[in-house]
Parts: sequence; structure tokens; C-alpha cells
Amino acid sequence: MRAEIATLASEIEKSVALLSQRLGETAAYRLEELNAMSEDPDLWNDPAKAQKLMRERQLLSDSIDTRDGLAQELADNLELIEMGEAEGDADVVTEAESAIRKLRDIAAEKELEALLDGEADGNDTFIEINSGAGGTESCDWASMLARMYVRWAEKRGYKVELQSESAGEEAGIKSASYKISGPNAYGWLKGESGVHRLVRISPYDSAARRHTSFSSVWVYPVVDDAIEIEVNPSDIRIDTYRSSGAGGQHVNTTDSAVRITHIPTNIVVTSSEKSQHQNRDIAMKALKSRLYQMELDRRNAAINEAHEAKGDAGWGNQIRSYVLQPYQMVKDLRTGVETSDSQGVLDGNLDAFMAATLAQGATGKSRAEANAED
Repeated sequence: MRAEIATLASEIEKSVALLSQRLGETAAYRLEELNAMSEDPDLWNDPAKAQKLMRERQLLSDSIDTRDGLAQELADNLELIEMGEAEGDADVVTEAESAIRKLRDIAAEKELEALLDGEADGNDTFIEINSGAGGTESCDWASMLARMYVRWAEKRGYKVELQSESAGEEAGIKSASYKISGPNAYGWLKGESGVHRLVRISPYDSAARRHTSFSSVWVYPVVDDAIEIEVNPSDIRIDTYRSSGAGGQHVNTTDSAVRITHIPTNIVVTSSEKSQHQNRDIAMKALKSRLYQMELDRRNAAINEAHEAKGDAGWGNQIRSYVLQPYQMVKDLRTGVETSDSQGVLDGNLDAFMAATLAQGATGKSRAEANAED
């Protein structure tokens, strides 16, 4: 067997071992228990409890099948290589080696997905982008970030819904909020919360000088039926107002936009894209999600520190720098991951950054540090 294939096989085995470690020694017994509970004729007397149980059962079953499938496919292809070499069948060997190369990529992806085991990681997510220090340049940067995340979501096949948007005075946006729906949407995006810094020659500067601008990103999970968040009606203030339109026939002539203020926390959420009834429902869901995120922050000190460190969108609080002039470089300041393909990143190629953040969150080390130890 060639050294390359032996190395790939070793990496796949390591991924399988890590998947087993994440599952724990009692995974098979827990699945048997859940299977037995799912057959209880009285289970659906409590729909919420039943849905939670069935969700856990499906996730656990899928995880076990993934681990076992990777291990079996690796064993099968290694056996094919051994047989092909013994019989002098180069075509069989080549085909099996190709399958192992593909399997390594799949194993690496599944290894990352296994890190998405937080309470809300599987949920849909809200993402907010707000312009910060930098005026018009910052508003333009906020619109670039919004496009970047929309492109990333679309590449993954996620559904993207604009919740609200406030246009900049000259260009770009002051703020925008999206709902992104798809498997593990919150888990992948949660590490994007923070301040993002852009350095470039400003197209709005007649002297073509280099400018630095900032915009902040905040990600929080959509609260589903499995998560109960109570909001006291006396703790909120609901305002309606006329949302801005594009002009002409698109101007909104009714007070359909909705703003909800949670008085104890001073959280403000808005929705201005649909009817007043729909906007009220959307804004209330967003408020519950924000309150749930606060609870997650209290439980997880690391996440809480990241949000507190976000502070104002300006110097000293950034998590990632995007330099377009005098050179091309995007660098994450937490994990050290960097690339010179800045345009690719702005077009939504964010997986390397997200993967490194996930790995760091699970191990407390950057990917580079973990690899160095290996």
C-alpha cells in the first residue's frame, strides 16, 4: 500500500475514533432505550416531550450510522486494495484509492459536524449586521458582510429570509437582520459574532486614501418549540411605524413595521418586511431568541466573554480583519487562520474560518496548536 493511502487511512481512523469519543460509550444503550420509549402508545399524549425524544433518537441514530459507515467503507476499500495488489488488478486498486481520498474529506466534514452538539447548534439562526465606526465606508462594509453571509448560506442550500433592513444615508446599510434556516445553521454561524474590520482604498474618497472601517455581527438561535421562553407582556413595549420603501408604488403607506422593546434588558427587535401581523410574530420570535441567547451566554463563560468583548464596533474589539489594500489578506484574530483569497471569502467561502472556531471551542486550542501537538 502506498504511503499516501496509509496516511489517509490513519486520518480516517482518527476521525472515527473522535466520533466515537463524542458519542460516548453508552450511545448504543441510549439508542436502545430511546427506541423502546418511542414504541410507548402513550408517548404522544405529550407532543412536546415526544418530539424532543424523537429528535434525540434520530440524531443519535444518524451519528452512530455515520461513524459505523465510515469505518466499514474504509475497511472495505482497504480490503479491495489488498486484493487488487495480490491479483495485479491496477484498476481495482486505483478505484479503491480514489474512494479513500473522497472518504477522508467526508470524514473530516463529519468530524466537524460532531462538534455541533450544543443545545441549540442544530437550530435555525438569526444574524444581525450593524455598521460601526467609519460613516459611509462602514455602511458599505456592512452591506458587503451581509452579502458574504447570504452567499455562504446559499452555497450550503440554506433558506435566507430578510427580516429588516435600514439603508445608509449615502450607500450600503446601517443594519440588516436575516433568518437563516437549515441543518446546524446556528452551530456553524455562532462563532461569527463580533466586530469585523475592513482595510481598503475607499471608493468614496476622491483622494483614493486607505480607510479602516468596522461593522459588527451578532448571531443568535431561533427558538423552536423544544425551547420554552416566557415573556411577560408587562415587560415589553410594542410600537408600529411606517417602514421605508424603495419609492413610487413600493412606498409603504401604512404603519406595518413593528418594533418590540424588552424593558428589563433594553433589547430592541424590529421587523419591517411583511404585514403588521406577520411582523409582530417575527419580532416576538426574534426577541425570544435574543433572550435565549442571553441564557446561553450565562451558561457558557467563553461565549459570554466573546459577546462582552464585542463592545463598540471599532478598534480593539475585532475578531477578524479583511485587508484589501496594500495587500490581500483575511485573518481571524482568534484562531490565526488566514488566506490571501479575500475575494473568495467575501463571496462566502467561510468554512475554513468556521471550522477552526468550532475546533477551538471544543478543545480550547486553535487548529494549528492541535496539529502541532499531533
